[in-house]
Amino acid sequence: MSLATLPELADCDSTNGIRIPPGDTAPLTPRVRALLDTAAMHRLSRVSQLGLVALVYPGAVHSRLEHSLGVYRLALEFLRGLRREPGFAAVVGADDASAFIAAALVHDIGHWAYCHPVEDMGLPEVPRHESLVAGLISAGPVADVLESQWGVRPDRIAALIEGTAGDPAGRILHSLLSGPIDVDKMDYLARDSLHAGVPYGRNFDQPRLLANLCLDERGESLAITEKGKTAAELMVFARYVMFSEVYWHHAVRAATGMLQRAIWIVRPRIDPSKLVQCDDAGFVAWITTVAEGTPAAPLVAGLFGPQRRLFKRAAAFDAVHHPAVHAALAGRTHENLVGVSARLAERLSGCLGRRVDPNLLLVDAPPAEREVEFRLQVRERAAPHAAAEAVRWRRLEDVSPVVRSLAHEQFDNLVKRVRIFADRRIVDAVAGCKELEAVLLAAASEG
Repeated sequence: MSLATLPELADCDSTNGIRIPPGDTAPLTPRVRALLDTAAMHRLSRVSQLGLVALVYPGAVHSRLEHSLGVYRLALEFLRGLRREPGFAAVVGADDASAFIAAALVHDIGHWAYCHPVEDMGLPEVPRHESLVAGLISAGPVADVLESQWGVRPDRIAALIEGTAGDPAGRILHSLLSGPIDVDKMDYLARDSLHAGVPYGRNFDQPRLLANLCLDERGESLAITEKGKTAAELMVFARYVMFSEVYWHHAVRAATGMLQRAIWIVRPRIDPSKLVQCDDAGFVAWITTVAEGTPAAPLVAGLFGPQRRLFKRAAAFDAVHHPAVHAALAGRTHENLVGVSARLAERLSGCLGRRVDPNLLLVDAPPAEREVEFRLQVRERAAPHAAAEAVRWRRLEDVSPVVRSLAHEQFDNLVKRVRIFADRRIVDAVAGCKELEAVLLAAASEG
């Protein structure tokens, strides 16, 4: 069976599908419907895609299910474009393509409510959502649908999502699910931008990228032709601006820090087996209950109570203007930053002549990971009029100063700031401390 005969790729009535913003139709074949009708997939309709971002951008309340349908639709577009690529068609057969389509649809099945900020804390008792995929699809209704209607093994789907497939087709397909240009990023950038009400993530020329997909020099992962270079640069810029203005917006970081501190306080009462099953409402009910009577309660109320009360930004330090602070704190563990916050509160109490509650002060520092890393090969003709087979391969970052600047200098040095957040009752006093930078460095050095 060829890729063209797959039911999701075959021409069909455009009304036989699910409509998703901004006006797309995701084909609804019987086997797709069967997967969507499982409880594990339906739960994603109650898990928000952006979580705390909605406290700053109130339209950003779209669900993980909507995103999953968008990723599935893009997976079909990737297959339509790549099936014309000889190296792809020679390696990826119809069974592999079916597995890829199913993997795109269920790739977020392990997500639970507000999991990203909690996972970023690195708590050993809290599993990462990716590690839950295999268990959720290995048995039960999802496994039954995959085996009986899709004709694929659940462990094959898990391997494509987790990146553990060792065969050539598996490695290629994983790069389409998780790579510099993949179905996940291409959907969430545009979708998050749409719902947040900002233009930044929707202007990277998706059709141009889709038309210029190819395999890399070794034929093992996704690359682009030289005609797609500008579109790829625009996607890097879209990701950079979305992090700068949405995902890493200072108020979003304040809310994230508040949730993480609340989780840190109540962590002895965490039951991981129940936490990872939560939808949004279940998570809020759980943390509200366990925080009651603890210092976490006002933090939780400020996030999820009847009135939004986020901490305010008292100071910010980037790597260009405050290199010592940035170097001292960037990349530290969450546990370490909690200690820095406590020592800073103690020192500020002396400087300000009033007690600063350590639970009303947060030091937020960027992680070591590069969120806008963009390693991608570009296939160029060796000369303007050379034969099609006379090609050379170059890294996008080598042929694009824009990519180098955005991914490293701009994002790492200017967007990823060290910030101090404080309760609104003390933020003016903290911000007004003339020796704040020195006091912060002293608190950091003790750790």
